[in-house]
Amino acid sequence: MFLRDSQHVPSYYASNVEAQPRAAQTHDLQTEVLIIGAGFSGLHTGLRLALAGKKVTMIDASRIAWAASGRNGGMAILGWSSDMGPIEQALGLNDAKVLWGLMREAASELKQLPQRFGFDCDYRPGHLWASVLARRVAGLREWQEHAAQKWNYDSLQLIEKKEVPNWVNSGRYQAALYDPEAGHIHPLKLALGLARAFEQAGGQIFEQTRAVAYQEVGNQLHVTTERGQIKCDQLVLACNSYIDQLDAGLSRKILPVGTFMVTTEVLGQERAKALIPSNACVTDNQFILDYFRLTADHRLLFGGGCTYLGGIPADIPAAMRPNLERVFPTLKGVKIDYAWGGHIDISMHRTPEIGCRGNVYWMQGYSGHGVLPTCVSGRVVAEAILGQRDHLALFMRLSHPPFPGGAILAPWLEAAGKCWYRLRDFF
Repeated sequence: MFLRDSQHVPSYYASNVEAQPRAAQTHDLQTEVLIIGAGFSGLHTGLRLALAGKKVTMIDASRIAWAASGRNGGMAILGWSSDMGPIEQALGLNDAKVLWGLMREAASELKQLPQRFGFDCDYRPGHLWASVLARRVAGLREWQEHAAQKWNYDSLQLIEKKEVPNWVNSGRYQAALYDPEAGHIHPLKLALGLARAFEQAGGQIFEQTRAVAYQEVGNQLHVTTERGQIKCDQLVLACNSYIDQLDAGLSRKILPVGTFMVTTEVLGQERAKALIPSNACVTDNQFILDYFRLTADHRLLFGGGCTYLGGIPADIPAAMRPNLERVFPTLKGVKIDYAWGGHIDISMHRTPEIGCRGNVYWMQGYSGHGVLPTCVSGRVVAEAILGQRDHLALFMRLSHPPFPGGAILAPWLEAAGKCWYRLRDFF
């Protein structure tokens, strides 16, 4: 469904790392666990399994973190795209608390990974959830109260309007909620660091190796790739938007959505700090939201556009500049050095789908909120393969219906829904 490439897209991230290529599969293979997809989901799963002594092989149709894992906004925000309400409704408060606890542990783990495995991913602490509309400030207060009362999470700090410029220097916001346990990263550096740690633990990665089909043969799974066959005991599908027809049933439960962002020229430390004095990453609470943060070399990374029909604008800077300058008028006319896009995998209820059928496991549906949830799902699937299935059982209780309308109508129906919510943002 999507074009593949032998190189990463020309993003800001790819411009400042050296992603050493891995070889493609050259002959038939036998392994204990095969992971299809070398993004965050696959890498977190593979690293845990390799450290536990499993023989793990990972393949990717393109490059390590070629898709969303290497292109995203780099925001490590606690929670899921659906927020906690639908999860609590599906699981009950006590079991939903277990999943919230996994998310907090993932946030802590992300801070520790670079030191533990000897790599840098430009981790910076803090997230601001900002309200554009005065009527939505109540939503910030409500989440702060619920987080403390329901989820035993009292770390959130409400920033009133008069104090907002000390955190994010824009007149657009009526209030904000600060989360010190969240943070932001250079996602491609994180993925490449995880890949090296996985290989050092004994794992094997093949790039440019696309899986085209799989089948159960006795107690094994046989995976056919464009370059041969791989036999395994357990199979992990960590493909997300790029599952395509490898598993038609899973493909029907997600909708690929195009999203895009830009990065400005280097602003210099003083000018950059004046924009976001807290150096937190920022999202607003509009349905069609803006998100932005400073990079380690003092640029502004700004995103928020999305297309439910899957395409990416031909001129991304022209599409994003009005939004950027609306938030920061002082950057009017600023040079944009990088612009890129990609696809995220949204689920019908915006909850993550983590499941299994026999010895086939899968992770998808992060819905644009994947940096920390992929860490959670990697842990959950690795635990299940190693014999501990309690957490997996909780996730499998979440409902994941296919999108109505099939491959042809589903994007149009979602686009119509998006227009309705955009009107709500305005009015």
